Amino acid sequence: MSTEPSTNPSVTTTLSVVVPMYNEEDALPALVARLRPALDGMDIGYEVVAVDDGSKDRTAELLTEFQVKWPELRIVRLRGNSGHQAALTAGLHSAVGAYVASLDADLQDPPEKIPEMLGLARRDHLDIVYGVRADRSTDTGFKRRSAGAYYWLVRRLVGKQVPAQAGDFRLLSRAAVEAVKSMPDQHQVYRLLVPWLGFPSGQVTYQREERVAGETKYPLSKMIRLGLDSVINFSAAPLRLATWLGVASFFGCLLMVGATLAIYLCGKTVPGWTSLFIMMLFLGGVQLICVGLLGEYIGRIYTAVQRRPTFFVGYDSAHSASETPAEGENGR
Repeated sequence: MSTEPSTNPSVTTTLSVVVPMYNEEDALPALVARLRPALDGMDIGYEVVAVDDGSKDRTAELLTEFQVKWPELRIVRLRGNSGHQAALTAGLHSAVGAYVASLDADLQDPPEKIPEMLGLARRDHLDIVYGVRADRSTDTGFKRRSAGAYYWLVRRLVGKQVPAQAGDFRLLSRAAVEAVKSMPDQHQVYRLLVPWLGFPSGQVTYQREERVAGETKYPLSKMIRLGLDSVINFSAAPLRLATWLGVASFFGCLLMVGATLAIYLCGKTVPGWTSLFIMMLFLGGVQLICVGLLGEYIGRIYTAVQRRPTFFVGYDSAHSASETPAEGENGR
């Protein structure tokens, strides 16, 4: 069991709240109206790390306006749109709190639960507290079914340590944050990476709300990409699938050979191409699937060897008022 990480003299803030955001000008006023009272009422030193992921609207301008009246608000601006997980990584690398909570700007996850998460972590000496969705009735039917299928799949591939219905709303201790930062993964999926650490953890349940404003930043294409990253980054099962497809096709071919010989010995052979054509299509499809899976893994190995940063910080209000170049981070 870990205890509250208070021995590090560089940690002067009890809680950091990381909020990745992209084009959230409509949601920002409501976010500030709910998040600030929840944190001010905790009577602790805190910071809110708002990571602007290359927004094209007035998100950056509104953050600057809110910062004037809210000194605990810290602005980290990325040089381009790097994606939700990369923005979350930037926030985790920038946060200085003894505990770090992550929260989306759309308010589907209630910020009022953060004090409860921190209290549970301190009381039970936990390194991780997950926000678990007890009710997703506000989501569409397709969203609920696809999310259910995603968690069903990853829990069977990665392990049951992955909490069902837990997204990116969580609280981490400083020890857990440093462990996550040490991971060299190029495509980080925190909802799988954090449970993989195996640190002492707990859960806080809540009812998922509707998006307060704006449009979802996770359309179907990004949901598919997240699922692909989750499976390939944390499991070799697709490679085993390719192997079993090859075995199945081999035995299928043996059966076809046996059937062909039996027909030939019975003298009932009829010239034709249908069965041959079908088998050629089947074998070709299996081979392409296997080659594609191998290519996906090899491509990720190539990307990891290149060690290119997943994002670049252009501005951090905690360090400088000028947008000086900052080194990109990738778990280092």
